[in-house]
Amino acid sequence: MSLNGKVAIVTGGGRGIGRAIARRFASEGAAVVIAARTGAQLESTAREIESAGGRAAWVAADVSLEEDTARIVEAARKTFGGVNILVNNAGIYGPVKPIEEITAEEWDRVMAANLRGAFLMTRAALPSMYGRGGAILNISSVAARAAIPWGAAYAATKAGLLGLTRTTAAEGAQRGVRANAVLPGPVPETDMSQELGAALSARTGIDGAVMFKDFLKGILQGRPQTTAEIAAAALFLVSDQASAITGQSLSVDGGMSFC
Repeated sequence: MSLNGKVAIVTGGGRGIGRAIARRFASEGAAVVIAARTGAQLESTAREIESAGGRAAWVAADVSLEEDTARIVEAARKTFGGVNILVNNAGIYGPVKPIEEITAEEWDRVMAANLRGAFLMTRAALPSMYGRGGAILNISSVAARAAIPWGAAYAATKAGLLGLTRTTAAEGAQRGVRANAVLPGPVPETDMSQELGAALSARTGIDGAVMFKDFLKGILQGRPQTTAEIAAAALFLVSDQASAITGQSLSVDGGMSFC
């Protein structure tokens, strides 16, 4: 198993992409600590992992709060002995509005959840990772590269994650820590994608199914992505198979964007 003996923290691990990553990592031998704000979802995911023979712990926490990020890392240390892998996946989409309608409060809320949270988690985990080596993976989005209207706050945070990824890689390269990013395309099975589709449909007055079908025409493969496909890419990038890969951003979007 490619992650045997490793300890991984996955934020936003109670549902969607985070849940898929946590389950995949556990199936490859990692002990997984999942964190999010909703305890019930975390507990359910942890039970699924344990039922399949894996090891898991969960922490209900808000990654935009310094004390909570420290608590997540400490939980990994106390329960499993430390941290080898950090996946910064927690996030929200935020307002589905043109820029001139977004309030400062709405903007700040998305920045706190998506970018401040990843910074705080990275800062909390790095000291112990420098001593034992490891990998950090930031879950960005195709929105960081594509021009998609009515999502400025989300796109800005996801582009910001790419900058954080490169800097983390530069600082950690000779201290045993790699940092990379995955940029998923549309993943309709997640709550975020479904909520976004409903918001866009309400704003445009266009049926969601029709709008999504048109959207898929802009993807070379002509289809959306799955949480399993994102988890597979995540597994590769944090594993020793990617030992020479750092500071990179991997699009998993079926050919929707190019950089």
